[in-house]
Amino acid sequence: MSNKKLAEILEEIASMLDLEGEDRFFEVRAYRKAAMTLDTMQEDVEYVFRKGGEEALREIPGVGKTIASHIIEYVKTGKIKKYQELKKKYPLDFTALTKIQSMGAKKAFKLYKSLGVKNIADLKKAIDKHKIRDLEGFGERSEEEIKKGIEFLEKSGGRMLLGAALPVAEALVAQLKESKAVEDAIVAGSTRRMRETVGDLDILVISEKQSEVEKTITAMREVQSIIAKGPTKISVVLKVGLNCDFRIIEKSSFGAALQYFTGSKDHGVQLRQIAVRKGYSLNEYQLSDKKGKNIASKTEQDIYNALGVDYIEPEMREARGEIELAQQHKLPKLVELSDIRGDLHTHANPLGGVTDKLDGIVAAAIKQGYEYIGITNHTKSLYVEKGLNDRQMQDFFKTVDKLNGKLDGKIKILKSAETDILKDGSLDLDKKTLDQMDYVLASVHANTNMGKEEMTKRVIKAMKENRISILGHPTGRLINKREPIQLDLDKVFEVAKDMGVAMEINSQPDRLDLNDENIIKARKYGLKFCIDSDTHWVDQMNLLRYGIGTARRGWLTKGDVINTLPLDKMLKLFK
Repeated sequence: MSNKKLAEILEEIASMLDLEGEDRFFEVRAYRKAAMTLDTMQEDVEYVFRKGGEEALREIPGVGKTIASHIIEYVKTGKIKKYQELKKKYPLDFTALTKIQSMGAKKAFKLYKSLGVKNIADLKKAIDKHKIRDLEGFGERSEEEIKKGIEFLEKSGGRMLLGAALPVAEALVAQLKESKAVEDAIVAGSTRRMRETVGDLDILVISEKQSEVEKTITAMREVQSIIAKGPTKISVVLKVGLNCDFRIIEKSSFGAALQYFTGSKDHGVQLRQIAVRKGYSLNEYQLSDKKGKNIASKTEQDIYNALGVDYIEPEMREARGEIELAQQHKLPKLVELSDIRGDLHTHANPLGGVTDKLDGIVAAAIKQGYEYIGITNHTKSLYVEKGLNDRQMQDFFKTVDKLNGKLDGKIKILKSAETDILKDGSLDLDKKTLDQMDYVLASVHANTNMGKEEMTKRVIKAMKENRISILGHPTGRLINKREPIQLDLDKVFEVAKDMGVAMEINSQPDRLDLNDENIIKARKYGLKFCIDSDTHWVDQMNLLRYGIGTARRGWLTKGDVINTLPLDKMLKLFK
């Protein structure tokens, strides 16, 4: 069964319940939390149930009695009665419609009630006939934005978020490793390079028993159908909608195959050119001399070293100059997940926003071995997240102070907020409140359609107030859903350098913002970075690995990242 499909159903239930008023808030919250968990969960939820029953399901973060019963019902019947009943009342394709930039469930339902729009095809027809611009609350500009949103969605379609694809790949590898016919298995391709979206999966399998490997793959829960099969390759369609190639290789060729099937096309071309200049030949089986003698094949390290090149980490293999650096022995030592000492972007809203509670997040941070954890609740302008006003924020800081006093030095809770940068470039809290914070995280959330010059002035003005420590998800993009805000990043980076503002690398799989290319650009300005989870649920703290992957794609070292520092040094940097 596809976790992704079930997650989409639970998210649709949340959207439909959200239309029924504020009194369904906590129910909506529960469904959204469960959907988020399932969407990034590695283990197949059906397998969890078959193995451990309802009790095992309820151990999954965010899955209580009601949602566990829905999962069981879906596993047994392929349907959820509550979902079917709600769909009769709200017969819209919320999953597709809400992927469009600026299109929430409430707006989609209004279009349905007014124009009968049920899906994207209906929406396109309404746009072509200019029916949307005349509706109350929409207008010509809104109609044009929806049209652009559809075009952007179609342009970026066909690729899955890394945060959804990687858990699937890891689940497949785990099942392969359980087979006695498989000596080892590993994810390759763009997934191993931690690209933000994935078009298909590549998995290498070390085995001398092709027929048994084929049986194992055919029996996998995630496999929908077999496309082709041969002695060294089995291609399948997965239930999540991705194709996956399983390549069966001999142990002696493992390094050559892994190198060949990991790097980008251009990275591979450059390496093969080096091989040719040395009188060698490089393919997925081995590096060989003119006589066909095997020079290297067992490990990737052997391949690179035999070519006079230092080992290059998978995330860097994009032909961006990494090979030249490796030839000069000047590759950076990339930041690792184990380097992180604390998370500086988490949410624990005391007013019941869509977040987990403070004590739960602190307990999870202690379990992670963090030295500090920053709590960054939204501010009042973001009313959909029940953002806090100045008085509420100051009251929350008192709660943090009390809890810090009870923790016996196990961890330090840092006071902050994800402070909105308003349209005029001012911050969404008073200076008195900002002065009580250990650091200030500031982000753009509203009025995202401003022109480039105006938006750039807005962000620069906010930074020049000399209050901001970290610029949160700087480009505001949502991958496959919303384009980045119009921003002159060179100007922003220049001011950030002068004002000592760090750039966030947001680990949410649909953000990964800054992205790798912009990280490389910002790095040239000598900026510091902060890799954060943007946690709203405790289990989202594990998403930090995607931010780390993005940072490594941007060639960042431990020294580039402020939350690898001990607490005292980091706070000194902020001041």
